[in-house]
Amino acid sequence: MNYIIAIDQSTSSTKALLFDEECRMLARTNVDHKQYYPQTGWVEHDAEEIYRHTIEAIRRLMSDGRCKKADDTVSLAITNQRETAVVWNKLTGKPIARAVVWQDTRGAELYRQLRADSKTVEMVMAKSGLLIDPNFSASGVKWLLDNVPGAREQAAHGELLMGTIDTWLVWKLTGGKVHATDTTNASRTMLFNIHTMQWDDDLLQLFDIPRSMMPDVLPCDAVYGETTCEDVFSRPIQIAGVLGDSHGALVGQMCFTQGLGKVTYGTGSSVMVNIGEEPKAAPEGLVTSVGFSALGKTYYGFEGNIYSTGATLKWICDQLQLIGKPSEMEALATSVEDNGGVYIVPAFSGLGAPWWKSDVKGAVFGLTFATTKAHFLRAALESIAYQIKDLVDVMAHATGGSLKEIAADGGPTKNRFLMQFQADMLETPVVCTEVDDASALGAVIMNGFARGLWHSFDEVEGFRVVTETYQPKAIRQELTALYQGWRNAVGQLTK
Repeated sequence: MNYIIAIDQSTSSTKALLFDEECRMLARTNVDHKQYYPQTGWVEHDAEEIYRHTIEAIRRLMSDGRCKKADDTVSLAITNQRETAVVWNKLTGKPIARAVVWQDTRGAELYRQLRADSKTVEMVMAKSGLLIDPNFSASGVKWLLDNVPGAREQAAHGELLMGTIDTWLVWKLTGGKVHATDTTNASRTMLFNIHTMQWDDDLLQLFDIPRSMMPDVLPCDAVYGETTCEDVFSRPIQIAGVLGDSHGALVGQMCFTQGLGKVTYGTGSSVMVNIGEEPKAAPEGLVTSVGFSALGKTYYGFEGNIYSTGATLKWICDQLQLIGKPSEMEALATSVEDNGGVYIVPAFSGLGAPWWKSDVKGAVFGLTFATTKAHFLRAALESIAYQIKDLVDVMAHATGGSLKEIAADGGPTKNRFLMQFQADMLETPVVCTEVDDASALGAVIMNGFARGLWHSFDEVEGFRVVTETYQPKAIRQELTALYQGWRNAVGQLTK
């Protein structure tokens, strides 16, 4: 039996999921890691803690005695939070500081300066496919080099390496033997040319980042190296299949052909549609990224990213403590008929696509003495659907009309109110699949391609099992009024 362990290293936790060779998930475990907020707008992770938790998650997953037969084959795939930047010393193996998370906005002033030069904006978009925004990795790497004592000198001497979380994990798992990333994560750094599929000298120079720090770039369906996972396994297993979490979901939702798209509901949310093998210029408010590289081809995608969706629900639970866990929200949200005129704009780290306003803050509009906790919770859930609609409307127009369906994955898809409201808002069916962790499934599929388990997209398309389809039901006039209230709220922050 071929078993595949998928590591899904997300913004809030590290999951280890065990799949068999028919892409059936057999077991999973989850280890949370700490969030650091040292200053307003700063978000950091401890990269060493993430690595320890990765090993711990694998150890827990394997503790029930699975995969112990002599003829069993085990391998490891990785999908990860994107853009989060780690810089470490290759001699000591230690990060020079905590990782700068994709939500972090400390680079906002630098980016305001860069955006003031139209030629720079055009150059960055033309080469990387991205809008100039601190969301992408270049900002965090530059800040660390400029502000950590001695970092510039170490980088000049070739002692420092950089990478997104996948790169850090591969380097650690292989004992420092492999410094590599995949094309999808590379395309989210703002340092990678999506036309030449190479690190770009002009972009590296713009952010003053030495080429010696950059990892090798491999296809998603490559073999990256071997590891024992700190002796969890008695002999080395292959690391095969690596891609960013949103791209993993695109693959896991079987969006292998042009025009198919998906929504990932996680800490933030990604809306991505496969645009084929040509890296077309994105419409205003969207970006072009590598969708995935597999079977000798590269597929591109239009994408828009929302910074706070699941993070909003976590904030309500952890910070405001209005409820104990997100699963309690649906019952309270549906105990009232509407949002009571309340709109929450969760711009905790600014607004992502299609607004790209990194300097705005979150706000709540429409509070009255009649507002209850239920209205507030309902407004929080609705804010997710509104933000998705903002993106899908732009994307549908760019691809020539409404999308046939939206494939949805992630924890919030269990909230039936949210999924129905999403379908109503989009006036498009929302399809939820059997595997909640579509990103992990995408990594497993890439693992299988890398190791020759499957040889075509057709072979794996049958693994997708639809569990629920939400058809639009609400009256358009009512939805138009609700959405206009959202646009008015956002307009007050972005004008």
